Amino acid sequence: MSFPRYPKYKSSGVEWLGDVPEHWNVKRFQRCVCVAEGQVDPENATYSGMSLIAPNHIESATGRLLRLETAGDQGAESGKYICKAGDVVYSKIRPALRKVCIAPEDCLCSADMYPLRSHSGLSNSFLFWLILSEEFSALAVLESQRVAMPKINRESLKAVMFSLPSQAEQTGIAGFLDRETLKIDSLVAEQRRLIELLKEKRQAVISHAVTKGLNPHAPTKPSGIEWLGDVPEHWDVVRIKHLTRSIKAGPFGSSLTKDTYVESGYRVYGQEQVIPNDFTIGDYYNSQNKFDELAQCSVSPGDILISCVGTFGKIAIVPESAEPGIINPRLLRLRCNAVAEARYFVEVLRSQVTFEQFSLFSRGGTMDVISIATLSDIVVPVPPVEEQSALTQFIHGEIEKFDALTAAAQRGIELLQERRTALISAAVTGKIDVRSLAAKEAA
Repeated sequence: MSFPRYPKYKSSGVEWLGDVPEHWNVKRFQRCVCVAEGQVDPENATYSGMSLIAPNHIESATGRLLRLETAGDQGAESGKYICKAGDVVYSKIRPALRKVCIAPEDCLCSADMYPLRSHSGLSNSFLFWLILSEEFSALAVLESQRVAMPKINRESLKAVMFSLPSQAEQTGIAGFLDRETLKIDSLVAEQRRLIELLKEKRQAVISHAVTKGLNPHAPTKPSGIEWLGDVPEHWDVVRIKHLTRSIKAGPFGSSLTKDTYVESGYRVYGQEQVIPNDFTIGDYYNSQNKFDELAQCSVSPGDILISCVGTFGKIAIVPESAEPGIINPRLLRLRCNAVAEARYFVEVLRSQVTFEQFSLFSRGGTMDVISIATLSDIVVPVPPVEEQSALTQFIHGEIEKFDALTAAAQRGIELLQERRTALISAAVTGKIDVRSLAAKEAA
C-alpha cells in the first residue's frame, strides 16, 4: 500500500530531517522533553518493591517491553531513575539497538536508560515513535561515537532537533502506527510460528525415516524398547558402541592449551568448526611434536565430530579437504565401522531417537557434557548399509525442501520488519501523509 505525501514541504535546516511538511515546526529536544535527573537507591524500602525496566528487558527495534523485574531482584549496582506511567524510557547505551518503550506503570529504570517526559505540545506517544525511528537512531549513533563507549549523553540528546506536527496530528500518526505495526507484528508472528512448525515437521520426517524406513508396507518386529516401538523386521537394534571402530574424546586437562599453539602446523579442531560445519575457519595450530604426542586424538576424512560440551547436537563430518589435525577437549571423535555409513549415522545422531535417550539419561534435565560412556550406550535402529545410503539421500532431499520453506519464511519476516521500520520513519518525519487514514479510523 502506498501513502500520499503532504501538499507542501519546507527545508528544516536540519541535515537528518531534510524537508518537512510546511506546517510542522522544528524544535529542539530540550524545549519539549524533560530528561529525568536524580537517581534513587533501589535498596531503599520505598523503591525496592517497584518494577524495574532495564535495556535487556526491551526487544531491539520494536518498542516491545518483554518483561519487568523488581528493583530488589535486579540489585543495586547503581542508582535508578523514577519513571511515571506513560513515560518514554530510552536506552542511552548502544543506541543502534533502538531500545525504547513506554513505561506501563509507575516504576524505576536502570541508570543505563533515560526516562523522558514530553511537554509543550509534544505527546509521549509521538515521542516514542520518533525515538524508535531509524533516522533518530542513526543520529543517536553518530552522537554516541563522540565518547569512548557507544552512549548518547544527556547534553547531546537535549540538543537534538526534530520536526513537530500539531497535537491532533501527533495523535493521528501515533494511532496509525499503533494499528499498522500491530498488523505487521501479527504477520511476523505467523511466519515465526510457521518456522517452528517447519522445524518440528523436519525433525519428525527425519525421526520417522531413521526408525521406520521408507517402505510403509515392510514387515516389522518389536524393537524391545518401549519408546521406540516396532522397527522394520530386517533392521538391527544396537548400541552405538557396536557401530563404531572407536569413540575418542579430545585431550584432557593440560595436555592441550593455548600456550602450546603455534602459527602453523597441525590444526586444532573444536566447536568453532563443528557448529557452523566449516573446516576452513580457525587459526589454532600445534607443532609436529605436540601432534605426535596427541596422535590418538587426530582426525581423518569421514570422521564424525560431535560437540560434547554445552551444545550437543552440533555434529559435522571431517571433509576430504580438511587439514591434518587433532580435536580439542570440547569434541568427541566417532569412527564408524563397516555396518554404519557416516552420513546416515549423523542423521541418526541428530534425530529425536538420540535426544530422547539423552533426556532419559539426564532425567529430563539438561546434560551439559556428553561422555563417551553415555554416547556408547545410546540404542539406535540400524538398516543394512545399502538402505542407509537410500535413506540418507531421502533425508537430505527433505531437508532441502524444509530449508527452502524456512528461508522463504525468514525472508518474509525480514521484509515485514523492513516495512515496519520504513513506515515508522516516514510517518514521524512527515515523508507520508496519514491524516486521511487516521481520520477514517477515528470515524
